[in-house]
Amino acid sequence: MKPAPFKYIAASSLDHALSLKADYGDEARFLAGGQSLIPAMNFRLARPAALIDINGLSELAGVDRSEAGEIRVGALTRYRSLERDGAFLKACPLFADALPHIAHPQIRTRGTIGGNLSHADPASELPALAVALQARMRIKSLTGERQMVASEFFQGLLTTDIQPDEMLVEIAFPAPAARTGTCFMEVARRRGDFAICGVAAIVTVDEQRRCVQVRLALCGVGDGPVDASVAASSLIGQQANGEAIEAAAAEVQGMIAPSGNVHATPDYQRHIAGVLTQRAIGAAFQRVGDAA
Repeated sequence: MKPAPFKYIAASSLDHALSLKADYGDEARFLAGGQSLIPAMNFRLARPAALIDINGLSELAGVDRSEAGEIRVGALTRYRSLERDGAFLKACPLFADALPHIAHPQIRTRGTIGGNLSHADPASELPALAVALQARMRIKSLTGERQMVASEFFQGLLTTDIQPDEMLVEIAFPAPAARTGTCFMEVARRRGDFAICGVAAIVTVDEQRRCVQVRLALCGVGDGPVDASVAASSLIGQQANGEAIEAAAAEVQGMIAPSGNVHATPDYQRHIAGVLTQRAIGAAFQRVGDAA
């Protein structure tokens, strides 16, 4: 339960952190909240030669709503800060549903949104939220920066498109369209455990309450967040209720390939995915009316 030897370096600036990452490459890891990294190091599942502490880089934390049409969140922003930001939760109500499911208060006090997304645990809630919301990821290196959508950012089990000399520095979430409702639900063995299955749903309707866009993403049932929006496309042009939602849920069950774990068989995960899809879409559709 002790990590392998490593070098600790406290970065004095973003450029300093990126310079160190360029020097060490895959042999270095950024230390932000440390809620996933430190346990992995203690079990020696991760053995970085160097830890680059970025906790002092205050410019990487906080929420910026100055840009019209999107909400930008710094990668070093703690879960707890988002939980306490009423304006952010109103602008991104999916987070209001999902944040209480993430681990426990002690972990949410230290854990960061950028660390979570960079870790890319398939059972984690935030990658599914990022995919459902079509978030834009801003990635920076010492020589430049690039941006990409969340669906391309996640590459597989604990794998992202971040290169050895890069850091995820910001995540931008589009402001919700008019007449939009959202919902996140999950099933876990115990409160705070990783999800056996979770579903994020976003429903946008026209003036006649017919669906014009449905976004759907799942966690816990694949090697990464599963974008199941295509399975819900049958709802476009009609109201999201009754048989229409059941048909979309059946499509979701047919497209996923859960591997199962010690807490749930693949068949059970598939069943839960269908149940949660029906409930989440139905709740999101209802919340359009509640917000009107």
